[in-house]
Amino acid sequence: MEGEMDGETQSEEELEKEQTDSQTSSLSFSSTLYAVIRIKQKYQALKKRRQGLGLVLGGPGTLAGAPVQSSPKIFTFDGLSPSSHTSSPSALHRKRKRGRKKRVLYPERSGPRAPRRQEYSLAKYSLYLLLAIVFMQVYNAIENLDDHVIKYDLEGLEKTLLREVVGQREAVDGLLSHMRDYLSTYAHRKPLLVSLHGPTGVGKSYLGRLLARHFRSVAGEAMVLQYYVLHHCPQKADAPHCAHNLSTVITEMVTQAEEEEKIPLFIFDEVEHMHGEILDALWGAVASRDSNEYQNAIYLLLSNLGHEHIVKFMLHNSSSVSMAASPSGALLSDSLLKHHLLWREAQVIPLSLLEKAHVMECFLVEMTQEGFYPDRTNVERLAGELEYYPEIAGRLYSQTGCKQVVAKVNLL
Repeated sequence: MEGEMDGETQSEEELEKEQTDSQTSSLSFSSTLYAVIRIKQKYQALKKRRQGLGLVLGGPGTLAGAPVQSSPKIFTFDGLSPSSHTSSPSALHRKRKRGRKKRVLYPERSGPRAPRRQEYSLAKYSLYLLLAIVFMQVYNAIENLDDHVIKYDLEGLEKTLLREVVGQREAVDGLLSHMRDYLSTYAHRKPLLVSLHGPTGVGKSYLGRLLARHFRSVAGEAMVLQYYVLHHCPQKADAPHCAHNLSTVITEMVTQAEEEEKIPLFIFDEVEHMHGEILDALWGAVASRDSNEYQNAIYLLLSNLGHEHIVKFMLHNSSSVSMAASPSGALLSDSLLKHHLLWREAQVIPLSLLEKAHVMECFLVEMTQEGFYPDRTNVERLAGELEYYPEIAGRLYSQTGCKQVVAKVNLL
């Protein structure tokens, strides 16, 4: 530091000395020339000062063989340049070259580069069109299903059955549920076969007549067949001929229904008296097959087969347990399968016994239709003349149901 101070002092003294000499010699020159000389002198002084600093710091301008100063070095920022932190310019160049990312080269074009356009695939529009078509097909299918159900007026049928059929709410709901599911579409894999079973007088035949009357009004007379075995084929010897005629009638009705896009209804009453040949003919019509010849049709079987299981269950279990879910329902299905394989394809619906209150309601309806005044005392007297099972849990079940109601009212 003392060397540096001495160098700076000498340089300042030399500058002052040169300035005084120049001032004395320049008195005779003009002011413009004097300014030029002064600038030159300042430039030379600054140059000498920089050379002196370079010698002190031992920079690249150090002369060969110059003595190295042993005085301690104090770190300052004076005289340092950005290049002093790197070992060499070539190393700095290599470092910058490694850190520089590669540029993406594009082919040379004569004109300016056009902006990139977003490409649209035609497959996207095809997918939108396909989704719209599927939606319209599903929507039309749902509308067609609703129209098909409305055509048969199942709501009106439900109101009629609940109003006319006494004491069989559970059986009516089950029957309407099967018919609603089946009539909701036109194409089927197999026909609908429903078998109603119950003791005498519980309303099986009356229920069949109500169904026949309703379907004649909504589908036409030609779409309904009521087959009474004791009337159409009373003799066992005529059973093969009756079976052939029945198959012919079923084929003609189903063919006509296919042309008119309707579903026919076949009602068979008193099935317990039906001969084996006729049951075989029905089995051939309702059995599942690959062809579509007899698939769109509803078959309703009415009989008292297995009524002993129903009576036994009702007398021993006077509760709100469903007959279809009871052990009696399983025994009923097993006994029907032993009678014929026709019931393998059937939906079995048992009808329960009628209580005394139900019988009195039948008397009120019949007396009103015949024009009699529905006197409560007279109705109780007529209902008391019928036979009943022993009272169980406060319930009094009739042995004949409403079977004798019409005969009793006719005697009035």
